[in-house]
Amino acid sequence: MKMVWAIIRPERLKEVTDTLKDAGFPSLTEFSVRGRGKQKGIVIGGMKYEKLPKELLTLVCRDEDVEKILDIIVKTGRTGNIGDGKVFVLNVEDAITIRTGQRGIEAL
Repeated sequence: MKMVWAIIRPERLKEVTDTLKDAGFPSLTEFSVRGRGKQKGIVIGGMKYEKLPKELLTLVCRDEDVEKILDIIVKTGRTGNIGDGKVFVLNVEDAITIRTGQRGIEAL
C-alpha cells in the first residue's frame, strides 16, 4: 500500500478531488496548510509573502493505483505557474478499519 501526499493550490482543490472521486478514489483527507517551496515565497506590490495557503490531500491506495492517482493529481492540479505544489509517495505497512477490524488492502 502507498500513501500519497499532495500539496496543491486551494483553487485547484475541488477539481482534483472531484476527478479523483470520478475515477474511483473517493476516500481522502484534506487539510488547509501554509508553506513555501523553493521560491521562498512571493513578492506582490512590494510586499513579501513567505508562506502561502495550500491544501494538503492525503490518501492511501493499492500499489497498482499509484500511477493513475499521481496522473490525476498532476494533470488537474497543474496551472503551469510557480507554486503549483508537490506530491509525495510513502510506503504504508498496514491499515485498519476501526469499525470492522479489517486490515491491509481490505481496510481500504
